[in-house]
This record gives sequence, C-alpha cells and structure tokens, in this order.
Amino acid sequence: MSIVLLMRTTLLQRLLSNLERRKQQQMLFDDSPVGRLLSRRDVLRLLGGSAASLMAGSLIPRWTHASILSPACVVRPQQTEGPYFVDERLNRSDIRSDPTNGQIRTGTPLALTVLLSQISVGNCQPLADAQVDIWHCDALGIYSDVEDPRFNTVGQKFLRGYQLTDARGEAKFLTIYPGWYQGRTVHIHVKVRTAPQGKRSFEFTSQIYFDDALSDRVYADAPYATKGKRTARNQDDGIFRRGGDQLMLAPTQTPDGLAATFAIGLQLP
Repeated sequence: MSIVLLMRTTLLQRLLSNLERRKQQQMLFDDSPVGRLLSRRDVLRLLGGSAASLMAGSLIPRWTHASILSPACVVRPQQTEGPYFVDERLNRSDIRSDPTNGQIRTGTPLALTVLLSQISVGNCQPLADAQVDIWHCDALGIYSDVEDPRFNTVGQKFLRGYQLTDARGEAKFLTIYPGWYQGRTVHIHVKVRTAPQGKRSFEFTSQIYFDDALSDRVYADAPYATKGKRTARNQDDGIFRRGGDQLMLAPTQTPDGLAATFAIGLQLP
C-alpha cells in the first residue's frame, strides 16, 4: 500500500470515528429533542427521487432537519412538554380570555396558524382532523390553572386551547405575544394529537420560539415593560439550545398586531 493511500485510509477512519462519537454524544443530553427525528436519508427514502433532485449537492448535514418539497413539509424536533401542560379540552380559536370570568389577557395580538402536513412515501399532504393544543404564559410570565412558587392560578384557563386542523391542515389561533419568566426564553408550547385509528394514535410535542430582536421591540411597550429586562435570551436557554433554531417563528406586522404560520411535517405510524 502506498503512503498516499495509507494516509487517505487513516483520515477516512478518523472522520468516521468522529462522526460516530458525535452521534453518541448527542444521545447523552437529557433535554435533547425526544421522539424519532427524520434524518436526511430517512426523508430521501420516504419521498423518493423527487426529493433527491432538490437536495443533491446541498450542504445539509445528515442529522439536520430541513424544508422538503414545500414550506409546509418541515420536519421539526420535538421538545419537552414542560410542567405547565393541562389537558383543558378547550375547543376555541381565541385563547386570550379566561372562560371562567371573561377577562382577556392583554398584550400584542398574535394570529398564529399551525400548518400540519403528513410525510409519506413519495409525497407530503395536508394533515386534517388533528388536534393542536397551544399554551403559554401571559405578558408577565404567568401560566393559567397551575400552582407555582411564583403564583397560583388554579381554576383559571387563559391562554390555553385547541383547534382541529381543517382540510388544508391549518389550525388557527388568536393569542398574544408571550411574556418571559426566570430561566426561559420566549416560547409557546404546542402539542399535536391524532385520533386513535384502531389501537394506534400519534402525539408530537414541541415549543415555538421568537427572534430576540423582535422580543426586545415588543417588550419595550406595556404591559410587558412593567416586568423589567428579561434574564434569558435564546442562547441562554438550555432547552432552546437543543433544536430551538429549527423551531423559530417569523411573524409579520399586521394592522392588528402580528401574524405568523408555523409549519410541521410529521411521519405518522
């Protein structure tokens, strides 16, 4: 064996060893995304040659998630549900009010559309009749219907609700831009559940994040400004650092506030 060939073989072995070690290290984090995430190879296998032509020559790493075929077919990482999920079964689009007393949580209005697609062999289609729950804190960092060292809101149900996706795979909500609390960056929780078919159902849970610069602008106004300067930005948040850059929302300004669509592509069992 020539010296050049030997050097190339040794270099290849080192690269393969480093990739395998990096993969094993990713599995050690307790707050890593949960559930099975589609790799580049998985997506190519599912979608066939049509996706291969789009991705050929790209610099997408094997473990990176990316838009496939259309903006709606986006594979997202799952993240922790957190301690504040309550299965309220509140079927409503406008989640700003507390149904127990009619009081509305104030803040910058946010029209949020969650767009679901099902990735299967050869195509990506809208996912209808899936239940989409969202929940988040108010402008001062308070969640409803939970007991916490900072507050007790048991019995209140503001900023919680679910919608079923329509034929286009859309679930629409009217809420407010979320506030912040100690240790966490700005986020909205989302949970997707499908009705059991036979003995099988599907659940996807994750979080939605915002650009820090946008949060700074929103928080300069009331009622957010009364809470003072926030203590954690995106890169300070350990949960965000485990895939949050793939869960970013990009709202646009509207006459009424902000509006955005968050697309999720799912591989159902």
